[in-house]
Amino acid sequence: MDMSEAAMRLVVGDRSVNEVISKREEIAVEARNILQNELDNAEAGITVVTIEMKKTNVPDPVQPSFNEVNQAVQEKEKMIYQAKEDYNKAIPNARGEADRTIKAAEGFALDRVNRAKGDASRFSALYAEYDKAKDITKRRLYLEMMSSIFPKIGEKYIVDSDQSNLLPFLNLGKNRGASK
Repeated sequence: MDMSEAAMRLVVGDRSVNEVISKREEIAVEARNILQNELDNAEAGITVVTIEMKKTNVPDPVQPSFNEVNQAVQEKEKMIYQAKEDYNKAIPNARGEADRTIKAAEGFALDRVNRAKGDASRFSALYAEYDKAKDITKRRLYLEMMSSIFPKIGEKYIVDSDQSNLLPFLNLGKNRGASK
């Protein structure tokens, strides 16, 4: 009996209270091995088959403090779990947003480069045509520019300076009103 108590105290003394309560099987196996070794050394001729730990509660005066410690440990684990959950929500979202922003920037850069190359090749082709026939190309560019500007101007009156008596037919200012 003394040997069994010594073996159990040896095993339990190296563990925390939480381990004693939660790892009863492991403690029983280790205590059985130590007790069997001691009995074999003493040549007692006894074989220990099993050790069963039935009651592993803390003493009543310590129980409230023990419950507080357990509650604090559970609260700590809950906070860690919540922090990991928040981490698992926020980090993938941030990585996805970063990847999306990078892809958008790469697409924008590629678009700008391609537009610049297109503008440069268009200008080179235009210059090659200009170099072949400068007068015709100047006139064509002028006419293209005017055709894009004139629709934006609104009403237009083209008056030849050599014409006389044209002004009274136009009635300039009478249709529009004095404020315009």
